[in-house]
Amino acid sequence: MTRAEMGEHYLMSTYARLPVTFERGDGVWLWDNMGRQYLDALSGIAVCGLGHAHPAVTQALCAQAGKLLHTSNLYRIAAQEQLAERLTALAGMERVFFANSGAEANEAAIKLARLYAHRRGITQPTILVTEGSFHGRTLATLTATGNRKTQAGFEPLVQGFVRVPYNDIAAIEMVAANCPSIVAVLVEPIQGEGGVIVPADDYLVQLRQYCDQHHWLLMLDEIQTGMGRTGQLFAHQHSAIQPDVMTLAKGLANGVPIGACLARGAAAEVFAPGNHGSTFGGNPLACCAALAVLDTLTNQQLATRAGELGAQLFNDLRAQLNDVAGVVAIRGRGLMVGIELDRDCGVLVKQALDAGLLINVTAGRVIRLLPPLIITPAQIAQLVEQLTQLIRAFLNPSH
Repeated sequence: MTRAEMGEHYLMSTYARLPVTFERGDGVWLWDNMGRQYLDALSGIAVCGLGHAHPAVTQALCAQAGKLLHTSNLYRIAAQEQLAERLTALAGMERVFFANSGAEANEAAIKLARLYAHRRGITQPTILVTEGSFHGRTLATLTATGNRKTQAGFEPLVQGFVRVPYNDIAAIEMVAANCPSIVAVLVEPIQGEGGVIVPADDYLVQLRQYCDQHHWLLMLDEIQTGMGRTGQLFAHQHSAIQPDVMTLAKGLANGVPIGACLARGAAAEVFAPGNHGSTFGGNPLACCAALAVLDTLTNQQLATRAGELGAQLFNDLRAQLNDVAGVVAIRGRGLMVGIELDRDCGVLVKQALDAGLLINVTAGRVIRLLPPLIITPAQIAQLVEQLTQLIRAFLNPSH
């Protein structure tokens, strides 16, 4: 057994890790422990939106680490209150609960919806979720997730969810007519793990109207789509609607673990002391990192820039792959892009790694690109050149 294998032996086998260990990063670049350089087109799965070792985040972390890391939520936390004020103002929301991850943020949203229902006299509340979704790996968020493979072996799952196809308002109308206990809809503005599925332009608008009509909470999981990824700070802003509840994580603190569950209106008044909590959630270190991220995103207008660079990425990919048999679709929004092939393509992840490029394959046959928002036009051109060469060779190995 090698030294590397010995080290991994002590970890539970929950990941099929690639054979690389990264040692440092700078912007869109990573270097492994052998000194080899890689272009990161995944951002730690939409986490490092500002790239690696961003000076604003580094400075905020170093300054705060030298003063105070943790006190618990038994006491007021100045950075947490500042972050809450900034986030709610930017999102048009009213209150926020801070956790440590996206799964925890969604768990808070689910608990909030149930408590909201009980206070309305609904004793067996149901949350409407969609096929192909991904909301986390706790038992409740696992149940909300629309992927049977992810759920298998963890039964019995949690009651209180009903599932419909994504991007299908008619299915929601049918379920609503037969399920009077629905109190909320939990949905991603764009499905990430499900294959970068972009719904119809009026999907969220119709969901908003339907929730208003039935007095349901519209709860948007913006964990992957939020923080400028799609060309707006939050993806639902493309549809000019407001959710009742919104969850964030991933890109919020550029790699420091944090999650957030934001709410407005009646949903903002549901939780009372003792209803929910978190030991580490919203601690000074994480909140200072998130404040630095927000400052950078807004001051440098990185959401707008993501939309512009995303257009370049789409156009270049389509120009290179338009005539390639086996490419089914290129879709997404901003710097959240999926390239669907007509066959499983997981082997491309290792092939790209060997070529010095970090990508991901989700839903079996969708190449997912989530590059840092600070990527340059020249780096996008390099990404497209490397990736399209790999795709062409994969789809036409004889050429």
